[in-house]
Amino acid sequence: MQFKDIIGQQAVKQHLTEMVELNRLSHALLFLGKEGSGALPLAIAFAQYIVSMPTAAPVVEDLFGGMSALSSEPAFIHPDNIATQPAFQRAEQLIHPDLHFSYPVISKKSGDKPKSTDFIAEWRDFVKQFPYGNVYDWLQFIGAENKQGNITAEECNDIMRQLNLKSFESEYKVLVLWMPEYLGKEGNKLLKLIEEPPPNTIFILVAENEEQIIATILSRCQLIKIPTLNTTDIQEALMARANAPEHTAQQIAGICEGNYREALQLLQHAEEDWLSLLRDWLNATLKGGPFAQVQFTEELSKLGREKQKQFLRYFNHLLAQSIRIKILGADQVAVGEKEKDFAVRLNKIASVSQQQAIVEEIDKAAYFIERNANGKMLFQALTIKLLHIIKNKIVISV
Repeated sequence: MQFKDIIGQQAVKQHLTEMVELNRLSHALLFLGKEGSGALPLAIAFAQYIVSMPTAAPVVEDLFGGMSALSSEPAFIHPDNIATQPAFQRAEQLIHPDLHFSYPVISKKSGDKPKSTDFIAEWRDFVKQFPYGNVYDWLQFIGAENKQGNITAEECNDIMRQLNLKSFESEYKVLVLWMPEYLGKEGNKLLKLIEEPPPNTIFILVAENEEQIIATILSRCQLIKIPTLNTTDIQEALMARANAPEHTAQQIAGICEGNYREALQLLQHAEEDWLSLLRDWLNATLKGGPFAQVQFTEELSKLGREKQKQFLRYFNHLLAQSIRIKILGADQVAVGEKEKDFAVRLNKIASVSQQQAIVEEIDKAAYFIERNANGKMLFQALTIKLLHIIKNKIVISV
């Protein structure tokens, strides 16, 4: 994996390249980015780059008894050219002896003390197939079902053992520790190692939630913030990598909130005509009367949680476009013609403040769907709220 394989994040890539070029590489880095931002594949690409760099020329005795070397530091190679190095092929396959990984794991049977190395084959497959996956995807990939993943005390001991060994062939030993949020108090075992690591040892922690990381570990790391992906980068990636049609890619990129994993999930249901469904719902809500409302909410309740969340997310996307059109004008908002027409019609029946109130109610509904709320009751309540917001210009609690 190279930097060019990572979606977007040009500023971060440039910053990491300059750290190596200017010899300002910290021994402990924290890549902090929300789900789907690419923090994990970016960290792996950076780690592969580091271990593939050529080593410094050895210091040898010259003809007159002095010590000399052609270079005291390894030559700098730009990340775009790292694939030419012999070590890169092993690093790319995640089998380089100086490249180590740690991640949440589960016990295969009662009494086990699992380590990351027990799942290294699965990890290599997962990174190859789902580089933008989250920890839930990983745990399901290894058959965790309802088991809780952890980075155990045994794992911490194994990390200390591995990193205290000499590097085999690279200038550096690199550990990529994914989801340090799963480190409990056992993580304190690593404090001294992170603070005073063996020579040429680099920790790369990859996290989504800064608040859930042990404070003493957090304070020992240089923070590298990974921003959410912009809409254009996601749209281009969906078209180039997932063969999505331009209109579909544009629509999904607009509603996935910078989360490429979510974009891929949405793409699986791209055949759904959310716009027609939304039009039918609002017609039933505003014109159809109680019977039509109950009948339609029953249909919505049958969609399943994932589709319900995607439907509500799409509604929020259209509301956002509607508000932008109201403020900026239709010509200033890049959106499909059908969606633009629908957004303009929304502006005729609801003011900006009303639409903002609807957004808040939809966010609440999506939150409760994630927590297994009864779909029929939830959409019936939401339908009543929408009716009152639009017709009576008030927000009520149901």
